[in-house]
Amino acid sequence: MPVNAHETKPDMAKPDHTKQHSGDHHSHPSVEIPAGQPVPTVNLVIHPDAMKGWNLEVKVANFAFVPERINTKGLTTEGHAHLYVNGKKVTRLYGSWYYLADLPPGKNTVMVTINSNAHEDLTYQGKPIQAMQMIQVPAKLP
Repeated sequence: MPVNAHETKPDMAKPDHTKQHSGDHHSHPSVEIPAGQPVPTVNLVIHPDAMKGWNLEVKVANFAFVPERINTKGLTTEGHAHLYVNGKKVTRLYGSWYYLADLPPGKNTVMVTINSNAHEDLTYQGKPIQAMQMIQVPAKLP
C-alpha cells in the first residue's frame, strides 16, 4: 500500500530571488514562480517493492520533465528533479519513477525538489517546491 507524501504548502513569505541551498558539495540559486503563472506542484508516493526496496513515484503538475534540455536556459515550467535521502543528494530525476534499493535501518527522510533546466530550485512565495516523505526501515535481524 503506498504511503503518500504531502506537498509543501507555500506560505506568504516574501520571495527571495538570491536564496541558495547547499548540501553534498553543491549549491543552486532559486527562481521564483512569476505571478499569474500556474504554480508547479510535486507529490511523492512511495511504493514498497515486492522484492526489495522502494519504488518512488514523483507526481508533478504544471511542470514537465525535459531531460533533453538539461543545462539550457532555466524555465519555471520544465526541468528535472533532485532526489535527497537523509539530506544527501542521491541523483537527478528525469522522469516520474525511481527505484531505491537500500536504506539504512531506522527513520529515513526522502525529499524531491523540482528544478529548472539550469538547476535552479523552483520556489513559490519564497518556499522551495518540494515533497518529503519519511520511511521507517526495520532493523535487520542477526
